[in-house]
Amino acid sequence: MPVLIDLLWLVAGLFALYFGADWLVGGAAKLAVRYGISPLVVGLTVVAFGTSAPELFVSIGFNLGGYPDMALGNVIGSNICNIGLVLGVSAFICVLHVKSDLLVRDIPVLLAATLAFCWMLSDGAISKIEGIILFASVVGYTLYQLVLAKKVKNPAVIQEFEEEFNVEEAKESSVFVLAILILAGLVALYFGADWLERGGVSLAKRLGVPEAVISLTLIAFSTSVPELATSVIASLKREGDIIIGNVIGSCIFNLLCVIGVTSFIQPIASAGIEMMDLYVMIGFTLLLIPILWRGRAITRWEGAVLLLGYFGYCTFLYFDRVAA
Repeated sequence: MPVLIDLLWLVAGLFALYFGADWLVGGAAKLAVRYGISPLVVGLTVVAFGTSAPELFVSIGFNLGGYPDMALGNVIGSNICNIGLVLGVSAFICVLHVKSDLLVRDIPVLLAATLAFCWMLSDGAISKIEGIILFASVVGYTLYQLVLAKKVKNPAVIQEFEEEFNVEEAKESSVFVLAILILAGLVALYFGADWLERGGVSLAKRLGVPEAVISLTLIAFSTSVPELATSVIASLKREGDIIIGNVIGSCIFNLLCVIGVTSFIQPIASAGIEMMDLYVMIGFTLLLIPILWRGRAITRWEGAVLLLGYFGYCTFLYFDRVAA
């Protein structure tokens, strides 16, 4: 029964994080468009940062609550889950074709961010200075995306953003209602992170499972559920660019924005995250390079390999750190 209560806290936290992020992003995006900011800029800034809000609130909550292993495990596990599970399931449903050159250019950024993060964590901690460097990098990356998007002026990309953030609809929206929506989103994110922390920490202690393992698997999977659901729907529509773009963007923002802000607020010192976890994250990131450069697509059998790799890692964690 107590385990069931812990799981209910996790589920409640997941729902609060999902709706909180949706309200925050929706309200902030419409407010920005209402005051004359172009849909393209809103999509690459407000939405990009807003979709990382659940992971950000969760990691900050864990770190301030005295659980740095879970703060780091949430991000590392989310990136592994995004590439292994989300891309694996999506590619298994249908072949994910990549048409946009922008996505291919983002992979080196993800690899650089992954290697930089792992190097910083090699001494067991992420300092405030390193947090500032990571966050400055995500700001630079976002500015680069804005300049590149405006320079290329891809009509399809511009049309996609304009359809998503309808200017006329945004202008008709009440500023008061949008402000309430943003506030409700922030409140939901705060409580969602608290409930997820409460359930995750309690479950780890009750089952005798290391906190790092819980965050690398269950917590990371929980915060990746929205991306998984969105990607499955997109794969049924054969929208490979959207799926891969969301995954790569999410992984970059997890490393640079979430860890950057979290460690700036309070340095992260971890003892439970092992180098093997970092090697696995690097390995999954490196797998994207030959897969996407070879044929600009992730085939079903490659999706199956990613899935096997993800479940293999989860199995390894169980036998190495739980059953041992």
